[in-house]
Amino acid sequence: MDWDAKTVKPLDDYRILVELVDGRKGIFDLKTYLDRGVLRELRDVHYFNQVGVMFGSITWPREQDIAPETLVAELQPVE
Repeated sequence: MDWDAKTVKPLDDYRILVELVDGRKGIFDLKTYLDRGVLRELRDVHYFNQVGVMFGSITWPREQDIAPETLVAELQPVE
């Protein structure tokens, strides 16, 4: 799908740089999500930095993920 993630890189201040398979790139800010359920674990910067891509989704080792539609809706474009 066009909104599948291709690459992800952790940035400062709980943000990630994402490239989608359709070539779009952007920054997704997770700060507003850090008080929600299992995403609280992402407050640990060492753990946050273990972000990766699995089957086109942004994920962490303990199965936290960002829904693709949320990712695309809130992605702030970069050149």
